Amino acid sequence: MANKKIGKTVKAITGTAAAAEAMRQINPDVVGAFPITPQTAIMQKFSEFVADGIVDTELVRVESEHSAMSVCVGASAAGARAMTATASAGLALMWEILGVASGSRLPIIMNIVNRALSSPINIHCDHSDSMGCRDHGWIQIYSENNQEVYENTLLAVRLGEHPDVMLPVMVCQDGFITSHGVANTTIYDDKVVKKFVGEHKPEKWLLNIKDPVTMGPLELQDYYFETKRQQIPAMENAKEVFLKVGKELSKITGNIYEPIEKYNLDDADAIIITMNSTAGTTKTVIDKMRKEGKKVGLLKIRVFRPFFYKDVGEALKNAKAIAVLDRSESFGANAPVFGEIKNTLYDFNLRPKLQSCVFGLGGRNIYESEIEAVFNDLLAGNVSADVRYIGVRE
Repeated sequence: MANKKIGKTVKAITGTAAAAEAMRQINPDVVGAFPITPQTAIMQKFSEFVADGIVDTELVRVESEHSAMSVCVGASAAGARAMTATASAGLALMWEILGVASGSRLPIIMNIVNRALSSPINIHCDHSDSMGCRDHGWIQIYSENNQEVYENTLLAVRLGEHPDVMLPVMVCQDGFITSHGVANTTIYDDKVVKKFVGEHKPEKWLLNIKDPVTMGPLELQDYYFETKRQQIPAMENAKEVFLKVGKELSKITGNIYEPIEKYNLDDADAIIITMNSTAGTTKTVIDKMRKEGKKVGLLKIRVFRPFFYKDVGEALKNAKAIAVLDRSESFGANAPVFGEIKNTLYDFNLRPKLQSCVFGLGGRNIYESEIEAVFNDLLAGNVSADVRYIGVRE
């Protein structure tokens, strides 16, 4: 339950503006900035806050996304709170430095506006960019709407900087669908949010001459394995910390922060699993079909890394038929979310009917009628071992 005394303002803003508003309240020490569609609007709006003196962030305009992440790595290693944002090819260009950030245990926060990867060139939404680096040691949080973009960004700071975690965090939203879609977004009182976020207090940093530390050394067979092994419990710790920090944020917003969201799931005979903006469309379809007496439900994935296998397994323990909707492909293997669901079902010894669906590559719309058709096929038992490609011309 939110504290009714906490001030708030409702603004009709885009998803990129919601991310920028969160950054304004966080007031990071350093931001590395480089434009790329459809992320550019985040940095453009935040640069206005810098120019107007609303924040005292050192905004570093660089020559590439590789450099943007390098700036954040250097700043974070030096003890600063660092943030950036990118999309698609920009995220791909950061690839080398993403591992530096996570391997060095630097809690950098990065907003990702999901966009397809080339080739062919495409500027619209799918999840191939963030899914391509899902095993690179970054926490990944996905956002259904503008409100979640704002709140997930605030939560990400506390999560990544927690001493039991110390890992970088991606906060993802759908390109153009969320990023450029205007929606009412509640912005909470600056002082309350700033208190929630708190001051960045690194345990080790390069500029602390009283406690020297080495960052990014050469590690061969002697120590590399041990260093990577330490990232595993850190990612596991992120599960408990996410829940703990979410409860604190809930006192401000009144919203619930769980790794998954269950929507009409408990008695559902047919379940769709998906994330980001498509979860919202699926809820609309569920509301319609429930009025028709059809027991359908949604499992929305909010946190993809770390993956909450236990929570997902518990949510699906009574499932009869499931379709997993992925907005990216994993060529030669199961689609990313579908693969994790199969892993979960095996661990829990569950064998519902299971359908893999890939949709929306390159920004192609998925319509309510198509989601309804998936539900109806599940209810009728029409499930195939082959991947179903929704909305593609055969």
